[in-house]
Amino acid sequence: MDFSTDVRWAFRRGETDAVVRMSEAEIERAQAAGDPAGEVEARYSLARVAIRGGDLPGGEARAREALEVALRSGERSLEERPRHVLAGVARMSGDLARARDLYRESIALNEALDQPMTVNSEYHNLAFCELGMGNLDVARQLFAEGRERVFRNDWADFVPYVCVADAVLASVEGDHSRAARMVGVTDAAFASLGQVPDPDDAADLAKTRAAAIEALGPAAFGEEYARGQAIDPRAAFTEDRR
Repeated sequence: MDFSTDVRWAFRRGETDAVVRMSEAEIERAQAAGDPAGEVEARYSLARVAIRGGDLPGGEARAREALEVALRSGERSLEERPRHVLAGVARMSGDLARARDLYRESIALNEALDQPMTVNSEYHNLAFCELGMGNLDVARQLFAEGRERVFRNDWADFVPYVCVADAVLASVEGDHSRAARMVGVTDAAFASLGQVPDPDDAADLAKTRAAAIEALGPAAFGEEYARGQAIDPRAAFTEDRR
């Protein structure tokens, strides 16, 4: 596997120290070789690590460094990951209006690059912005459309994220029993892939978990959570909401 594949899988497995080591070495190699793609990927990876550790300003700084390299290269495809991170930082910082604009710009870029999976991913993030801004109907529709694309195209790596979305949506709707079940479905879905959620989704999932425990109590939460862990993700979306 190449650096990009290796470092992304290490990040998904939660191997933060390995990501940092690999990325710092890759920056040196890429700069010496005049390889902007390698440098952008490495700086993007360091940005994600910073964000996962709660350092949003550091994550933004690393992403801007990556974007500067991408812009100097003239290769539009290299702009995609840094722009994604900058939108994510805005969202996690609470600047949802700016995040929404940045996600829309990212969607347009990825449509131009003919990258449907990434377009879908950014619509997922856009839906969270809409949800946070109180546009529940818009968010619900975007989540449903994204879920349909994921299952229709068998995008296995994205299945846990549609589960995150449903858990958060259920929480906002006040259905904490379903939220607890969907947290269980989500955790099992990530575990089946040997992955952990991206930082922004992890933060949303943690809030949903805490809200469900507070609303239901630890025992009832545990029961619903255990039910969710035994449900196949596709089957979870055929359940009647109650």
